[in-house]
Amino acid sequence: MTASSLEAAERRKAWGFVLPALGWTLAFFVVPFAFMAAMSLWSLQGGQIIQSWNLNNYLAFFQKESLLKGLVNSLEITAIVTVLSVLLAYPLAWIIAERVPKRYQRLALILAVLPFWTSYVVRSYAWLLVLSKAGVINQALLALGVIAEPLDLASTRTATVIGFVHFFVMLLTLTVYANLIQLSPNYRRAAADLGANGLQTFWHVVLPLTLPGIMTGAFLTFVLCIGDYVTPQILGGNNELVLPQIIMLQLGRRADLPMAATLSIVLMAVVTLAYVACARWLKIERA
Repeated sequence: MTASSLEAAERRKAWGFVLPALGWTLAFFVVPFAFMAAMSLWSLQGGQIIQSWNLNNYLAFFQKESLLKGLVNSLEITAIVTVLSVLLAYPLAWIIAERVPKRYQRLALILAVLPFWTSYVVRSYAWLLVLSKAGVINQALLALGVIAEPLDLASTRTATVIGFVHFFVMLLTLTVYANLIQLSPNYRRAAADLGANGLQTFWHVVLPLTLPGIMTGAFLTFVLCIGDYVTPQILGGNNELVLPQIIMLQLGRRADLPMAATLSIVLMAVVTLAYVACARWLKIERA
C-alpha cells in the first residue's frame, strides 16, 4: 500500500471519529441556534408569529425598562455570587490542600461536595425554609435578642445570592484545589530564599500560579449563575426578576416566542463576552 493510500485511509478513519460528534453538534446546537436567531428577527402580532425580518425585538429590549432591568439584575447577582464564591472557596481549597493530611484530603473533598448529592430543587427549597420568618436563622436571632421581629430574608435578592453561593463554593473549591495540589513546593522555597515572607509568597507566587483555576471556576460560576431559572424563582420569588425568569414569562404567559428568542440571544451574547474576557486564563487561544 502506497503512502498516499495510507494517508487517505487515516483521513477517512479520522473523519469516522469526527463525523458523529460533528453531526450531534450540528443537529442539537447549530441548527436550533440558527432557528432561534432567525425567530428573534420575527415579531408577534395578534397572537400570530409574523416572519418579517427586522430588529424590532432588539430595539424593544433596550427601550423597555423592565426587560433591560432583568439583564441588569442578572449581571449584578452573578457578579456578587462570583466574587463571594471565590472569596469563600479559595481559603477552603487552600486548607484542604495545605493543612489537611494527604490521606484525609479525599474525605475532605467528599464532605465539601456532599451537597452536590442533593437535588438542586430540594436544596433551594431547603434554603427557603431556613430563611423564612419561622426559619432557623430568624428563630436563632430572636432567641439571642438580636432582633425584635423576624427579618424578611426569603423571596429577596439576598436569599438568591445565598442559595447560589452555597452551590458554587463547592464548584470553585474543586477547581482551585486542583491547581493548588499541582504547585511544586520549590516555588515557595525559591521565594523564601529570595527573602519573601508568607504573604509576599502568596501574593506574588501562589496566587498568580493558581489564577487559571480561579478563573475557570469563576467562568463556570458566571455561566451557570446567569442562566439559572430555578434558584431565583424559588428563593427570589417574583420581586426582582432576572433575565431567565423574563424569558419564561415570555414563553408561558405571552407565548411571545420571538421576544423569548431575542432575550436568549442577548443572554448568550453576554456569556460570549465573558468567555472572551476569560480566554487567556482558560488557556484558550483567541483568533
